[in-house]
Amino acid sequence: MERYFTDQHHERLRTAVREFANSEVKPRIEEMEATKTASVDLSRLIARQGWIGATVPRGYGGMGVGHLGKTVVIEELSRVSGAMGAMVQASQLGVAKIIHFGNEEQKKTWLPAIASGDCLPTIAVTEHESGGHVLGMTSSAVRDGDDYVLNGRKVYVGNSHVGDLHGVVVRTGPGSKGLTAFLVETGTPGFSLGRQRPAMGLHGFSFGELVFEDCRVPAANRLGEEGDGLPVAYSSSVLYGRANLTAVSLGIHQAILDETTAFCAERRRYDAPLADLGSIKLKLGRMQSRLMTARLAAYHAVHLLDRGEQCDAELMNAKLVNVEYALDSARDAMEIHAAAGLFTDRPVERYLRDAHHIFAPAGTSDIQRLRLGEVALGTAKGSWSQRLGELVRCEAETTC
Repeated sequence: MERYFTDQHHERLRTAVREFANSEVKPRIEEMEATKTASVDLSRLIARQGWIGATVPRGYGGMGVGHLGKTVVIEELSRVSGAMGAMVQASQLGVAKIIHFGNEEQKKTWLPAIASGDCLPTIAVTEHESGGHVLGMTSSAVRDGDDYVLNGRKVYVGNSHVGDLHGVVVRTGPGSKGLTAFLVETGTPGFSLGRQRPAMGLHGFSFGELVFEDCRVPAANRLGEEGDGLPVAYSSSVLYGRANLTAVSLGIHQAILDETTAFCAERRRYDAPLADLGSIKLKLGRMQSRLMTARLAAYHAVHLLDRGEQCDAELMNAKLVNVEYALDSARDAMEIHAAAGLFTDRPVERYLRDAHHIFAPAGTSDIQRLRLGEVALGTAKGSWSQRLGELVRCEAETTC
């Protein structure tokens, strides 16, 4: 695996996460699939391993292993459970806003708690009516003395029902300069949760609704200045969201190939293993090729991100390639399993369901293609990776 930009430290981390996932996560999958609700205890157990603090600088108690180390963690958890990989990736979105936009007091207060697993952060941007159109949001915050009063609803919030600290982007004025971000603690008066709705996949992970009804938040909980909300939302999505979801897809993809090759070795047809059939080898070959290409795209992108180099296009491509290839391989796997793949005694149908959940967040495949088309035409608008490159480089080290 060291051919994919990792070193011995990354590989030791991989081994530790893989052993944990097999011993602690795998036995709980059946229960998560049955209940289809957030697994609070397991989420807390994972957080206590310190992995949510992968990109948190060591000076704040974090691991300081950067985006490559974070990718290893998410990939290995997702290889066993896409839901728990998604839990970690969503928490990392909450980490990003504090690292990049928090003041020193906010960093000292929250980053050590996140790194130790005592606090699970989220980020809440999407709304029912506006969807991925961030500027279309209508949830609002109005200044009232030393506080802001928040009203509105946010949907599809990763870790909604297990999170402790929600990074909420709302409207404080008109236009692109009228969005502002706040840190809202669970338990704040006026804050509540919508009901957990069962979804197609990622059982054990919550991505639900946050409700704000005259929710009073201290001005000290504002992230950055008024009007910084759009950069908070976009940087979290572009620099963390695309990379994190890429890692989830990569772990699911590896699991798909592992399960399918094992099935082909044990299942016999015509007095020989299924794997001996040429048509099956062709499908397995396609899956192997996709996985190798997807992993290279994923690791190369976060390698550049850790180096503080411009890599917006690489992150877009990594998300596009990993999501599409994982779905393609999942469909091949279902064809190979045939009727056997339709039953829950084998995990391949779960992998297919889980893989679909990674398609929309941080931009659908068509959004990535549109942005890559702008890169090709030379009309791309700015570079978030370049804009925050110095801060990203600090994450991979200790502190600036």
